[in-house]
Amino acid sequence: QVQLVESGGGSVQPGGSLMLNCTPSGTFPAFSLGAAGWYRQAPGQQRELVASINSAGRTNYADSVRRRFTISRDTAKNVHFLQMNNLNPEDTAVYRCAAVIIGGDGYHPDRGYNAWGEGIQVTVSS
Repeated sequence: QVQLVESGGGSVQPGGSLMLNCTPSGTFPAFSLGAAGWYRQAPGQQRELVASINSAGRTNYADSVRRRFTISRDTAKNVHFLQMNNLNPEDTAVYRCAAVIIGGDGYHPDRGYNAWGEGIQVTVSS
């Protein structure tokens, strides 16, 4: 199982921006990045898929973040990102990245993400 690592989280005031990064914990040149996504979960709340990008590059967003968040990827580096703009306190959560790493452990073309991060805190407060 390929492990992913999130970075770029932290604390920001309402209206601010953050960029989250998701990268494999090591260098795996034989692997390639397919679909990817970002989840978030606040204390006492259910996990929510906030953004995803499929293998063809089509993106999708939860209504709560649409037009504020942008998911992107760099397939050459097997890295993907979540640009978060106009943040508000409702965005406070642990954000977790996931991806399809083609050729990675657990990969199946008809299954979902086979690589996950541990999560990173994003806090939006005044």
